[in-house]
Amino acid sequence: MAHLTYAEAGVVGLIQGITELFPVSSLGHNVLLPALVGGQWAKDLNVSAPESPYLAYIVGLHVATALAMILYFWRDWARIIAAFFSSFRQILSPAPGTERWEFQTTDQQLAWMIVLATIPVGIAGLALEHLFRVAFSKPIPTALFLFANGLILLAGERVRRRRAGVEAQQLAADSRLAAERHTAAVTAGGSGPGSAARHSSGQRALKQQEAGMAVQADRRLVRLGYPNAIVIGSLQILALLPGISRDGVVMVGGMFRGLTRLDAARFSFLLSAPVILAAGMLKVPDLTGPLAHGIHGQVLFGSMLSFVGAYLALRFLMRYLSNVNRTLTPFAIYSLCVGLGAAIYLSVR
Repeated sequence: MAHLTYAEAGVVGLIQGITELFPVSSLGHNVLLPALVGGQWAKDLNVSAPESPYLAYIVGLHVATALAMILYFWRDWARIIAAFFSSFRQILSPAPGTERWEFQTTDQQLAWMIVLATIPVGIAGLALEHLFRVAFSKPIPTALFLFANGLILLAGERVRRRRAGVEAQQLAADSRLAAERHTAAVTAGGSGPGSAARHSSGQRALKQQEAGMAVQADRRLVRLGYPNAIVIGSLQILALLPGISRDGVVMVGGMFRGLTRLDAARFSFLLSAPVILAAGMLKVPDLTGPLAHGIHGQVLFGSMLSFVGAYLALRFLMRYLSNVNRTLTPFAIYSLCVGLGAAIYLSVR
């Protein structure tokens, strides 16, 4: 069995966490990194090797990445999961004058949009993961897919520029709503004595502001409808190709379907979490069995770094994308340069 050092585990774990959220493909980086470094890294970190402990390791890291995403959006997930279970009352006993699948709340509709949009990639992952890994998880094809990922992001930016006015108006409206909620919350809590009370009031106001903006975003998301949600969710299948970013293609797909960039990013992260978590959980038996014998410490170390990297990357991205003047172009240029550069280097080496 191949060996996995703490240095390899740490570097791969951190890269996994960051690149899973950035639209630059974590799997692509995990295939290219050992090929570019060469030597023992190329031997230890061979994702296409039969019964590869490295594959089990990087997919297992998805658990840590998904947990970071769930933690960041925990209030949203609490609403969505509660709404999902409450929706069964409508399914089993429809309200008078309504259809069985006619849900009454935004959260219920969003919950079922996520479920339906996840089904295609779940089926494809179970059926095609081995074929895609054996056929495409080679360094040069991966580099070319990463280059294609850059072109996809540029296409998304072209669509965004056409609707820049709409995006600016939406962000301005969200900001006004957030300011009104903040003022109301601070006013309501301003009677408390001392700076501690004012600080606590300010923190509550910030949380209420973020929650209010999330609810507004979800109302816009459900306007997509179930067919569009399934189409956008199906784009995640492309991420089985190493070098194609799951979040990148979903964001671009959302923008092509009329979402602003920030709403498309939010929908992408909500769709990604259950898929990433499920993929990681499927590999947990490998990480606790003979395939991972001798690397349990490395797995834990890498998972911790993956969790931290994913959380910080998500926090950065949500703030980055909330500024109308910032674009996906830097990520596109990065994908183009690294993809093309890696392809040329690996071809002539």
